[in-house]
Amino acid sequence: MTIIDGFAASRVTVNGTALNVARGGSGPPLLLIHGYPQTHAMWHKLAPRLAADFTVVAPDLRGYGDSACPPSDPEHYAYSKRAMAQDMAELMAALGFAQFAVAGHDRGARVTHRLCLDYPERVTRAAVLDIAPTYTMFATADKAFGDAYYHWFFLSQPYDLPERLIGADPAYYLWAKLRKWGRDESAFTPAALAEYQRCFARPESIHATCEDYRAAATIDLAHDEADLGRRIGCPLLALWGEKGFIAQKHDVLEVWRERADDVRGRALPSGHFLPEEAPEETYAELRAFFGAS
Repeated sequence: MTIIDGFAASRVTVNGTALNVARGGSGPPLLLIHGYPQTHAMWHKLAPRLAADFTVVAPDLRGYGDSACPPSDPEHYAYSKRAMAQDMAELMAALGFAQFAVAGHDRGARVTHRLCLDYPERVTRAAVLDIAPTYTMFATADKAFGDAYYHWFFLSQPYDLPERLIGADPAYYLWAKLRKWGRDESAFTPAALAEYQRCFARPESIHATCEDYRAAATIDLAHDEADLGRRIGCPLLALWGEKGFIAQKHDVLEVWRERADDVRGRALPSGHFLPEEAPEETYAELRAFFGAS
């Protein structure tokens, strides 16, 4: 299902996983990938406007929203960014798009990073919203990082400690994350918040999202370390919230220039959730970047 105005939802099975996919508009293909602890509904303020110029595809990642939750495995590969990137590449191929542009927020931006590395011939342009590379963030972790991003270490604890604790009150945990990382509670509309709560409350999704972070702390790091020195060749837009942790901790453009050849971007007046807290500014940046020839 989808709450995005003018979009149709369908289920598309790729890479052995049934994904919930919202699609709307016409024109060049643009893939939008959500982050934690949300669903594709986080794009509801931007997607209809972008659909005036692009064919917008907004899926729920495996384990999130109304997408399937594949069985986990000891190496956490099922929830690695490589597996998720393969989902996205196969999804766009199944929809008939040999090449496409992509924007990702939070975990979706980490999937976007992996897409650019694993499928460089497929991605024409990419935007990463409010992240620094995973490898960089772990390598520079300190007390400030632990205070702001404690969930990276909590969610990656062995099964089933975080699952039990979150499962005791999923709505409270979800809202606590939105409040902590955002700077404007009113940015989350009742419809979007209800959708996040509905999907996040599923025990299988709580487990899957923990597996996402277990993968980040293990197999994703191994993949990233193996790819140190590989560079993103397509144009890359980095946007971040000026009131968020990423802005305080990192020179965002500089860290992405260590990994990509053509990087541009700026801070926007928001916390972590740019598409909801600063929709006008985020839309303007994405429209200009993806509309460039």
